[in-house]
Amino acid sequence: MSAASPWIVRFAPLVPAGAAVLDLACGRGRHTRFFLDRGHPVTAVDRDVAGLDDIADRPNLEILNADLEDGSPWPLAGRRFGAVAVVNYLWRPLFPDIIDSVDAGGVLLYDTFALGNEAYGRPGNPDFLLRPCELIDLVRDRLQIVAYEHGYLERPRPMIRQRICGARAERPVGLGVDLGAGGRSAA
Repeated sequence: MSAASPWIVRFAPLVPAGAAVLDLACGRGRHTRFFLDRGHPVTAVDRDVAGLDDIADRPNLEILNADLEDGSPWPLAGRRFGAVAVVNYLWRPLFPDIIDSVDAGGVLLYDTFALGNEAYGRPGNPDFLLRPCELIDLVRDRLQIVAYEHGYLERPRPMIRQRICGARAERPVGLGVDLGAGGRSAA
């Protein structure tokens, strides 16, 4: 099992203690496991949840088998989470629902591939690659931007990534988190 995304680990301290977490397009559940181990109840959503079989009986875990791209209604309508984590996944029609799922005091932690990644491997289809500043444009005016990155990463393999941490907060967020560790503060 791969380690949790460094972006997720870096901003996990902003998730309110004990708050519910949504791990969207969870795959084999590396972030589900990470947040469960931090004491959060987790809702893990994916179209193939077989990778979660070994933890299916863990307390505070809700597993939802859902194809997020088949045109069905958003399966979590009306629900809010202290964190919404999305890693290595992009389906643009979901952006409004994803952002609306962030509860007051909660955070959006998004980390996926961006244009330019096609030079380094998959994904190479522009439908699955974020455009420059796309996450900022989507989050601006809806969440407070705590940190944003876009660019080349050498490890774990060469790739182009775009990442954002956005908070639904009434006052500036960032206490206890070093925004100088490679992040561009846009707040």
